Amino acid sequence: MKRFSILIACFILLGAAATDPLLQRARATFSPIPASLPEIDGNVITDAKVELGKMLFFDPRLSASHLLSCNTCHNLGLAGADLQETSTGHGWQRGPRNAPTVLNAAYNTAQFWDGRAPDLREQAKGPIQAAVEMNNSPDHVLATLGSIPEYAQRFEAAFAKDRDPLSFDNVAKAIEAFEATLQTPGAAFDRYLAGDPGALDEAQKAGLSLFMNKGCASCHSGINLGGNAYFPFGLVKTPAKAIRPESDKGRFAITKTAADEYVFRTPPLRNVELTYPYFHSGKVWTLREAVSVMGASQLGIELDDDQTGSITVFLASLTGNQPEVEYPVLPASTEETPRPRLDFGGEAAH
Repeated sequence: MKRFSILIACFILLGAAATDPLLQRARATFSPIPASLPEIDGNVITDAKVELGKMLFFDPRLSASHLLSCNTCHNLGLAGADLQETSTGHGWQRGPRNAPTVLNAAYNTAQFWDGRAPDLREQAKGPIQAAVEMNNSPDHVLATLGSIPEYAQRFEAAFAKDRDPLSFDNVAKAIEAFEATLQTPGAAFDRYLAGDPGALDEAQKAGLSLFMNKGCASCHSGINLGGNAYFPFGLVKTPAKAIRPESDKGRFAITKTAADEYVFRTPPLRNVELTYPYFHSGKVWTLREAVSVMGASQLGIELDDDQTGSITVFLASLTGNQPEVEYPVLPASTEETPRPRLDFGGEAAH
């Protein structure tokens, strides 16, 4: 009898989904977070890699000062961000851009605001070597990890088939494997996409409809509602200079192509209510203002207060279950472990 009741409930949900035109439109544009982990080219995810990657993600000894870890700027207790306009790095230097969330980042087409890293593996290498961030070098990282017996053992276990298990590439692969697990399923919007018409309330459905009708979904689509394409910031109207500084020309710095001036990777919108402040400059602190700025700069429309509020209510439905990650107990340093460097000069290459 119980099984029969479940079948009836499923048929009811399927019938409701089939007759909901808003849901059909949404399904054609967006996708829920998959139930399984993403496949990563050239990096099979294993338990040994994930556990090692978690340790490395939290270990401040990857930085020259032994003060900064990946989690410093991508805090897993703060939706994978740091809630700063721009992050503070080595020697209290401020980074040039707002730190994107690491949550669900495996579903982005590329990493960083300008897309200069094709995957999480290459992204992981960047901050470690950036003088303004962790200010370290691959050789110094390997000297540090190689001086700690437990790390040497864990690299041998995670990369048993490699001739040289402890390498900078494998440091990045382990971090990538861990970061691929940092997903936020269970959002109300995902339940709606799965066929539950009651997962969104009427206000959220109105916001979703507005989000699509006004053209927001032209850039913010797919699994992450963004992170999968590049567009000029100021497509129709140039934002205020504080929000889009003239000195940061985005993807142009990578391609040196005039058409890429002020072009950035579309920011993903999952958990966006938790990842303030907004934009690459980090100058906008409320989601309502961010929606208003996007309406004017990207769509050329002035959203009124009701419309801005409606879209903001919908965006809150993108908040999923945050990953529960136990802080790892890290292996102790040894007498051979290089000492912290607190110099402000910056020896590492960008």
